[in-house]
Amino acid sequence: MTVSACRILVVDDEAMVCESVRLLLAYDGHQVETACSGPDALAKLETAIFDLVFTDYSMPGMKGDELAAKIKQRDPNKPVILLTAFPPATRPSGIDLIITKPFYLATLREAVESVMAK
Repeated sequence: MTVSACRILVVDDEAMVCESVRLLLAYDGHQVETACSGPDALAKLETAIFDLVFTDYSMPGMKGDELAAKIKQRDPNKPVILLTAFPPATRPSGIDLIITKPFYLATLREAVESVMAK
């Protein structure tokens, strides 16, 4: 199954990770914006519509699971994918899928297809 182009928000406090994920997803035709923190992501979600969100887990100020909870309060059906080098023992509520860093383009593709098919 191939997913049509999505609007995706990528959230990570490391600019290089944001840009790398943005480029990989854009390569498949997705429209991708980035945010450097949870509060920055929430501000972007106020002014734009995204089909799904990729977020880092460990960020200063607001962790990825906290961001996911706030996103799900606003839109319970919005898919949230956690990108992390150190995954939690159990999947936090609000997180639809966990991808462990490092990852491949194929992993991102599969993740987008998986959550958008639901």
